[in-house]
Amino acid sequence: MRALIVDDEQHVREGIRLLGEWEQHQITQLLEAENGEEAIHLIELYKPEIIFTDMKMPQMDGISLLEWIKSNHPSSKTIVVTGYDDYHYMRKAIHFGSADYILKPVDPEILNHTISNAVAEWKKEQAERQRDNSSYQLINEMKPLYRDRKLTQLMNNQKVNQSTVEEFGFHLSQRYQVAIIRVDLHIIQVFQGDRDLAYFSILNVMNEILQKKQCGVAFRYLSNKGEIVLIMWDHLSEFIHILQTIHHTIKRTMEVTCLMAVGTVVDSPDKLMNSYEHAKQVMLSTNVFDRKAEKIYEENEKLAVGHVLHLVDYSTQIEDAIQFGDIQLFSTIIEQIMMTFREVNYLALGQLLHVEKEYQLMSFHAYKNYRTPFKLREQNEKVIELFYDDLGQFQIDRYIEQKKREIALFLKITKRETKKKNRDVIYEIEQFLQQNFVRDVKLQEISDRFYLSREYISRRFKQQFNENISDYLVKIRMQKAKHLLQNEQLKVYEVANMTGYQDDKYFRKVFKKIEGITPNEYRSSYLKSRSH
Repeated sequence: MRALIVDDEQHVREGIRLLGEWEQHQITQLLEAENGEEAIHLIELYKPEIIFTDMKMPQMDGISLLEWIKSNHPSSKTIVVTGYDDYHYMRKAIHFGSADYILKPVDPEILNHTISNAVAEWKKEQAERQRDNSSYQLINEMKPLYRDRKLTQLMNNQKVNQSTVEEFGFHLSQRYQVAIIRVDLHIIQVFQGDRDLAYFSILNVMNEILQKKQCGVAFRYLSNKGEIVLIMWDHLSEFIHILQTIHHTIKRTMEVTCLMAVGTVVDSPDKLMNSYEHAKQVMLSTNVFDRKAEKIYEENEKLAVGHVLHLVDYSTQIEDAIQFGDIQLFSTIIEQIMMTFREVNYLALGQLLHVEKEYQLMSFHAYKNYRTPFKLREQNEKVIELFYDDLGQFQIDRYIEQKKREIALFLKITKRETKKKNRDVIYEIEQFLQQNFVRDVKLQEISDRFYLSREYISRRFKQQFNENISDYLVKIRMQKAKHLLQNEQLKVYEVANMTGYQDDKYFRKVFKKIEGITPNEYRSSYLKSRSH
């Protein structure tokens, strides 16, 4: 296997090269590029399986490179490495299919954990690709898969031999219309998890009804998992009625409900994708609160779009809730968000998917902060699909309860990690005081340096060391002063200056208050004890 490191900073490339346990992950060749353009040349030449890329680079940045990789070399697993802890970059990384997102300076443990996951995911997908290739070789023995491939290519405006298309009953016409039928995970479970059997059974019902009128064909759309596409070229005025017949037959024979969305009418096979994309928008606009039995949607229902809600807008409240570690605060935020939709009784499927994606993104961000492994889910649709019942109704309350359980688990982990982190940082503060006792260290300086509030530092320091910072600092100075006073060559005023006191009279006063004797008396006592 090969890996490519793309970064305009040489020391970053060298750091990743040195920190990665490449042989352990079976990566035998490392390539390097300074920018996106150079990276593309290397990708076309060597086809690396794993690609690390910075986001901000000259000539061609990381976002443009990720977009190019997704279109031209999608089998590679990309990993974003950047010094910018920014939601915008994380969104882009997710959008273009990145396997992970790590921050500079690169932590060796996180780096190698990320490499391990990326390699494992690539191998898994490679095995799936090899199985697909084997299936393609048996094309004549697997007619349904062959049909699905060819009609998927037709949908994607790829040139397909017309005689091959006609083999599946596709007809040339003046008008075409597309519908999308969603086959979610809940439906697959009805078929004991056998995805192929589910598609085979549903498509048999659909194509049997379509063939009676010779008006259309349905197939498994291989470009997007979980979808069947139906193309009609005749009897378009009866399209909804035909979909109703299909909907009722599937519900009666298989006891499941499929969501269906209708696209616009187009006048050429080259424009089938336009009808598909319109149907997709109709589907994303469907209301998950809708409880009607017949899940068939078309544009003339005037489904509302409304303002798109972003979880990032609640980031301050969410951060506060994490800091307090109280699930009730999260529950309040969730209810506040849901109230926005409940008041109008409308929550678009697209909005729900968007919220789920941002939830995963913010979870990734939070777990990374506490160095807890977290894998981004590549398809948020799969998460949502788990909460549909046999009637095609989305169980919003069950979905919310699941989120609360996930958050409660995260808070439990956070609480444990925060205790460890806070304990460590208090000892770091103590070390800082040990190193800077000769000057007047202000509480505000400590607060600014360690990114903690003054009140929190004071409280935690007192809990850990049973005295406040100022008293602790005096104790350090007195311990140092006693050590220096043992050297009879040093004057008392010199000892005072060396322990942070410019006024030796004040030093004498503090020393006597703490030790019970004057500096001179301490020195005399020490010298006397040494002579004996």
